[in-house]
Amino acid sequence: MAKVLLIGEPIALLIAETVGPLEEVERFTRKLAGAEVNVCFGLARLGHDVDFITRLGHDPFGYYTKNTLEQEGIDTKLIVFDDAYLTGSMLKGKVLEGDPPIAFYTKGSAATHITPEMIEKVDLTGLDWIHVTGVLPAISETARQATKRLMARGREAGIPLSFDPNLRPTLWGDDELMMKWINDLSQLADIVLPGLEEGLILTGFDTPEKIADFYQALGVKQVVVKLGSDGAYVRDGDQSQSIPGFKVDTIIDTVGAGDGFATGVVSGLVEGLSLTDAVVRGNAIGSMQIQHVSDNEALPTRKELQDYLEART
Repeated sequence: MAKVLLIGEPIALLIAETVGPLEEVERFTRKLAGAEVNVCFGLARLGHDVDFITRLGHDPFGYYTKNTLEQEGIDTKLIVFDDAYLTGSMLKGKVLEGDPPIAFYTKGSAATHITPEMIEKVDLTGLDWIHVTGVLPAISETARQATKRLMARGREAGIPLSFDPNLRPTLWGDDELMMKWINDLSQLADIVLPGLEEGLILTGFDTPEKIADFYQALGVKQVVVKLGSDGAYVRDGDQSQSIPGFKVDTIIDTVGAGDGFATGVVSGLVEGLSLTDAVVRGNAIGSMQIQHVSDNEALPTRKELQDYLEART
């Protein structure tokens, strides 16, 4: 199996056990969340070797995070513990329909103090892939610089690199800054995975064809535009195609769907699948994830994925 490196902010997630406003909920179930964490889980469950760069607080949530990552088979040697800042956390409500309310407690977290100096200490030898999202660069200037440095080092080393814009406008607080940084970082990637609505914000275009044109003009080799239930549009060099999604009878929670998609695409490509087949896998895992409440509980093992695909072909 392949060796994949990710960087990001893990977030201790408390999920409400009862429906209602978060301030009235008395019982929560603890899980671990974060876009990059979700992809780490997904890749590890499919049997890949996963390394994760982050910064945690010396606090119960920090220890919980490290333990949970290790239980999922993720290498934690690149994690730095911080004496001054806390691990980020969030509350997630329970709803009967639609997206749940969410409250973040991540401002000034340990992960916001990830620095480029941390990246310089990372040994990239033996890596088969690097996956990055636009969430980490949204949380602080030092995190932005660290993200850029990791991507630049990966590119210099010839390591294939995927980038999921994963826009968080609230975290950025400045749309122009967000657009500039996300598009600049995209130029360092081999494959970019924007959603259709993200593409409109980032490029000004509202069709997957034009969005793909935009990123290829920046030098990106492959562009996959996520289309929700309609699947994805794929541009590989001068070849384009639309790949249908998987029908889902009941959607429980859409959070984590994009991370499931990224898991499928990245795992497929590092295993030598064609981009088309990797995107089919991404569509499948994304559809599995939206049928569950946790951000990552439905990310499958290899057998679960195989069974799911066989039942739908």
